Amino acid sequence: MTGTPTLKLNDGRALPQLGFGTWQIDDDKAADPVRTALDIGYDLVDTAAIYRNERGVGGGLSGREDVWLTTKIWNDSQGYDNTLQAMDKSLARLGRDSVDLVLIHWPCPAKGLTVETWEALVEVRKAGKAKSIGVSNFREEDLRAVIDATGVTPALNQIELHPGFQQRSLRAVHRDLGIVTQSWSPLGQGDAMDDPAVEAIAEETGRPAAAVILRWHLQHGLATIPKASSRDHIAANFEALDFELSDDQMGRIDALDDSDGRIGPEPSETN
Repeated sequence: MTGTPTLKLNDGRALPQLGFGTWQIDDDKAADPVRTALDIGYDLVDTAAIYRNERGVGGGLSGREDVWLTTKIWNDSQGYDNTLQAMDKSLARLGRDSVDLVLIHWPCPAKGLTVETWEALVEVRKAGKAKSIGVSNFREEDLRAVIDATGVTPALNQIELHPGFQQRSLRAVHRDLGIVTQSWSPLGQGDAMDDPAVEAIAEETGRPAAAVILRWHLQHGLATIPKASSRDHIAANFEALDFELSDDQMGRIDALDDSDGRIGPEPSETN
């Protein structure tokens, strides 16, 4: 690992706080931006079965076993046996014997398979196919269900989180349970960069608006995985590691929170 700051997981491992997301990057184009991100200095890459780019991501990571790799089990693979099979298929596409982290992508409460899917990930970790296991888009009730059933607490919950939707109550639950919060869509799909408060802070700091927002995530103790395709944008995001926001600047971004600011699906409605 390089000089990226880390967060300690509840299994004792150190998670790079800033990573490279690959959502909406096509499989046949994924290797190049992954290599670019590694060249710039990223040491965490995030993918998922549903992104359909695991082969390309794996190709971009070829020979780089030192880079943290996360993937996710998609909704139609939930259930104990299905999850074990899906894990093996992901590893084959990635060209890996194991990943650093695997997540349940959505809770899908209507399926009623959350607990047995989590039990399968516990087995995946025991088998050495994933060093850490966690979840994504889980609500408090989903988290407590898997913990109560298995006694195993997810290392991480990857959730939608950006200045316009800050998830403060769920972050408090994570703190109480010892779960790291990782933000997806950390830039609000770009909308947050156009906010006048963010633009003003970017001017004050002489940094890109994207780096300002990502710095806000980092200073709140959040992990985050911004996606970018061009070298300029990948590099601009990485600038978040090179400066600090003042308490006043942090507070001005904190003030952008909106309880109705969710962009992605409501977790209770996924299936």
